[in-house]
Amino acid sequence: MAFYGYARVSSNDQDLALQIQTLRAAGCEIIRSEKASGASRDGRTELQLLLDFLRKGDTLIVTRVDRLARSIKDLQDIVYALNQQGITLKATEQPVDTRTAAGKAFLDMLGVFAEFETNLRRERQLEGIAAAKARGVYQGRKPRIDAVEVRRLYVDEKMGATAIARQLGIGRASVYRVLDRDEQPA
Repeated sequence: MAFYGYARVSSNDQDLALQIQTLRAAGCEIIRSEKASGASRDGRTELQLLLDFLRKGDTLIVTRVDRLARSIKDLQDIVYALNQQGITLKATEQPVDTRTAAGKAFLDMLGVFAEFETNLRRERQLEGIAAAKARGVYQGRKPRIDAVEVRRLYVDEKMGATAIARQLGIGRASVYRVLDRDEQPA
């Protein structure tokens, strides 16, 4: 029976030190940390490593539930998996303890609010993009695919889509999209 900590921040300019300090003070023997979005578990290798390592009777400690997951589905999946293995989840800054009914209820409420906050942020971002487009200042991201080079390789070098994709490090579907645009009537 041991205490393990998980710390996460969303971006490289944020600092993990305060979370790690809090988890150490809570008695965590091992702390895994990462800088990654909490919107999903994709790419969160430290969390997965920790989840694979925990055993029955262990306790996973986070400072706040939103450090673990920002989606109610992800949170519920993680908590379900922990419960199935006999692992307790606790949060240092919130009254979350999955061994108690009140702690479980509070966990569910926090998960709903974390997802709500993520959805609000996404809506504000989309509204900002729409406003920038209306003002004519939104450029979008720069294209990753050099359409001119795709066309040159296809026409001048007589390369097929697979060879072009391999040479440019892009997907074949991207090559076909560029070539299909050329065939569309103006």
